[in-house]
This record gives sequence, structure tokens and C-alpha cells, in this order.
Amino acid sequence: MTSSEQVLDSPEGWVADHIRRYVETDGAEGHEWRPGVFTLLLTTRGRRSGKLRRTALIYGRDGDAYLVVASQGGAPQHPAWYLNLLADPQAELQVGAETFPVRARTAGPQEKPRMWSTMTSIWPAYDEYQTKTDREIPVVVLERA
Repeated sequence: MTSSEQVLDSPEGWVADHIRRYVETDGAEGHEWRPGVFTLLLTTRGRRSGKLRRTALIYGRDGDAYLVVASQGGAPQHPAWYLNLLADPQAELQVGAETFPVRARTAGPQEKPRMWSTMTSIWPAYDEYQTKTDREIPVVVLERA
């Protein structure tokens, strides 16, 4: 990812507004989205377009790694950002004012229950989202590259 490339923000209006405020304030607005619920900005490369795509996601921590959930509110299909990471696991995070490269992987069966519990303690609705879909909602582990 090069800094000269244009980054396309989520087309979802409220998410785009959240990202804009987050970027403009180096995370002073938006890092803590709701009391005790923190968000990061994830930039992936589009698997079909090749363009940089950015979205805001709730995150948790597991040691030095960042955790995000590919829930899409329990939709039947995975979110585009997750499909992009499957195609190219190299991504970039902005957490507060800090921006850094990461490598993504899907949590494996041994670690996922613990990580799912971490994430549902932050955002309990993930359990409800899982009941809405037949797909297994992935937990994504983002580790500094």
C-alpha cells in the first residue's frame, strides 16, 4: 500500500462519516465509538478492483494482536473487507493516531472460542448476529507485519 494511492471509504453513509472524523482527528473522535467500545480503521486491497478500501470496525485485543469480527450484522455473505483479506492478507490499520501494516488471518478452531468470547464481551450483539446466518462468522486476527 502506497501513501499516494487513493483510499475509498465505506459507501455506507454513517460509516463514511465515522471514518472521515476518525482520520481528520487522528482518532480523537471515533476511536472510542461508544463507552468501552473502540474502533479501528482497516484498509484492504479490493480483490477485484485492486483499489484500496477502508472501513471502521469494532476491535478487541489478544496479546499484541488486534481482533475484528466479520459479522456484517449476520448477513448471509461475508463482508467485502473479509473477502479482500482472504485474497490478500496484507492490510493497514489505523488505531487512534497510529497507522501500521498488518497481516490478517482467520482464527483457527482452537483459538476462536476464546477470541469470540473476547469480542462478545465488547459487543454482545455478535452472538445474535450468528443466530441470523448459517455461515460461521469469522474472527480475524490482525498482527503487525
